[in-house]
Amino acid sequence: MSEKEEPRVGVYTCHCGGNISDVVRCERVMTALKKLDNVVVSRTDMSMCSDAGQAMVEADIAEYGLNRIVIGACSPSLHEQTFRGTVARAGLNPYLYHHVGIREQNSWVHKDDREGATQKAIRLMAAGIAKARLLDPLEPIRLSAKRHALIIGGGIAGLRAAWDIARRGIQVTLIEKSPFLGGHMAQLESVFPTGEAARGTLHDLIDKVTGHPNVTIHTRAELVGMSGYVGDYQATIRQQSRGIKEGFTGIDKLIENCPLEVPDEFNYGLTKRKAIYTAYPGCYPPTPAVDWENCNKCGDCLKSLNGERGLISLENEPHDFDLTVGAVVVATGFRLYEPAQGEYGYGEFPEVITLAQLIRLLALNGEKELVWNGRTVHNLAFIHCVGSRQIDGINEPQPDGQVNNYCSRVCCTATLHAANELRERFPAINLYDFYEDIRTYGRGHEEYYTEASKNMVRFLRFHDDELPRVTPDPYANGTGALLVTAKDYLTWGQEIDAPVDLVVLATGVMPNPIDDIIKLLKVSPGTDRFLLEVHPKLRPVETAVPGVVLAGTAQGPMNIQESCAAASAAAAKVAVLLGQGRVELEPFVAHVDPDRCDGTGECVTVCAYEDAIILAGVNGATKAVVTPANCAGCGSCVSACPNQAIDLQGWSLSQYEAMLDAIASDSLPVVA
Repeated sequence: MSEKEEPRVGVYTCHCGGNISDVVRCERVMTALKKLDNVVVSRTDMSMCSDAGQAMVEADIAEYGLNRIVIGACSPSLHEQTFRGTVARAGLNPYLYHHVGIREQNSWVHKDDREGATQKAIRLMAAGIAKARLLDPLEPIRLSAKRHALIIGGGIAGLRAAWDIARRGIQVTLIEKSPFLGGHMAQLESVFPTGEAARGTLHDLIDKVTGHPNVTIHTRAELVGMSGYVGDYQATIRQQSRGIKEGFTGIDKLIENCPLEVPDEFNYGLTKRKAIYTAYPGCYPPTPAVDWENCNKCGDCLKSLNGERGLISLENEPHDFDLTVGAVVVATGFRLYEPAQGEYGYGEFPEVITLAQLIRLLALNGEKELVWNGRTVHNLAFIHCVGSRQIDGINEPQPDGQVNNYCSRVCCTATLHAANELRERFPAINLYDFYEDIRTYGRGHEEYYTEASKNMVRFLRFHDDELPRVTPDPYANGTGALLVTAKDYLTWGQEIDAPVDLVVLATGVMPNPIDDIIKLLKVSPGTDRFLLEVHPKLRPVETAVPGVVLAGTAQGPMNIQESCAAASAAAAKVAVLLGQGRVELEPFVAHVDPDRCDGTGECVTVCAYEDAIILAGVNGATKAVVTPANCAGCGSCVSACPNQAIDLQGWSLSQYEAMLDAIASDSLPVVA
């Protein structure tokens, strides 16, 4: 559009299927807006986002020569991109369009005042028209993009994302902080609801990832530095020494020679391992690793080793290396809630364990009977929601002062899955299930509850403010048996004592502590401490940082199927972003008028984004210079500049002033 061309505005008020028109009198809004300067077309439609609604806009642009479009509809986060595409298809610059949210900002909050809502809609739309008159055609920020993705985390989500990205022809570097791949899935025996062997399924994926030529894997590696912007991130990776080089063959003898034993985290402390170890038989990488926190460097492991001594070093020598990547996938996983000392007797009574420990106990235990601490288990109780759905004042907070008030989602089905396995393997065991609510939400999960009921699992329901109590059984005669006492609201609140030999706490999940990554990537955690997506439905795996996406339980509690689905979604986003070797960003960034800028640096002082705005020499003078790829368009610099030398493209001060004038105007058309 020529700069001298008069604005010709098309205005459209959407009924939103009644969401707006049930409150706002849309026909009156349409009629009032027709009377405003530069408005050529004013219409309403039942659903502007429909194909018919979009076609109407395209036809009007062609027929009436419209060069500005204003649409009043639902939230811009839902359909602003939709209508930009409509405008672009009609041959108009997509940034000559303005979206007014008259559903969330008007009809939904003024349901009891139709007249007031109608007048407010007129003013909001008039403000949109006032801004539209001053819109300039903009172009997206176009950047070259490195066809290389960094994945942080080597659990099931990180592996799935790596596989999906790599087979689209994009290079992948996967870093895993621990010495071995697989995460928590490696500690499971089977996967619900399919019943597949967990490690078999996991190893199939590991084989695909490690065998793909586009994938490079670094274990014992973590992100320690990050700069740049989408398409051109410079990452610094720090990798700890493994201690044993690839190709070493005397693994068994090496581990046998190590005199030091520590609790084995793979079995949640039920067994011990050496300070030189592999996670489990068949793990990847197969090469052992030295546990630097516990190794005392005694050298006993080297005894009786001859020609291969050169493949072992008992000194940790971390080294840093740099990568240039176009995008980052955060797949940092979760950790299990650790019950507080004394919570349901945990840490006080050896007979109180977690569900994760039970799963490993079942894997280690024989088939004839379940044995704990040398005694056969005849009676067992599960307690749900340990570390989930907590309440202030009842449950102990975490170190940050917050309780875990969210549902961990996977615990109920995992508990029922374990209960059914116990019933199948040890039919004589009496099983009690103390629950607050059963939430078997996934497809096929409810069948576990049905099966458990048929298997005579005794369900007892407690209230969240009357938690079960675990105490020693006074009639146990030193056997270690316990009593679980609770009011059962399936039997009118009757208090019931269940004598048991083992109490299993179904612990929830929490995000891994990744404050360093949050700071480096500038991503945001939610109130539950998991990483926050832009929009749970429209942009479910994207963060507010361009080029940084989420995969799996870094984002919230998920089961394995959900983690894989989220990882594939993240991979699809990365593939679309980097597939063409270039990226496009919104042009709503700061712009400096060099004639007004005198280089005070106030803008640099208030800017929260690294290298978004700097002072540099321009034609022999010091001026503020914006790097569009780093600018978030927050406007802090605009407010700080003493000379009004900075403005935001697409949201300039003059546009804001025009909108305010329109909203406050006493001369808006009145339509009865």
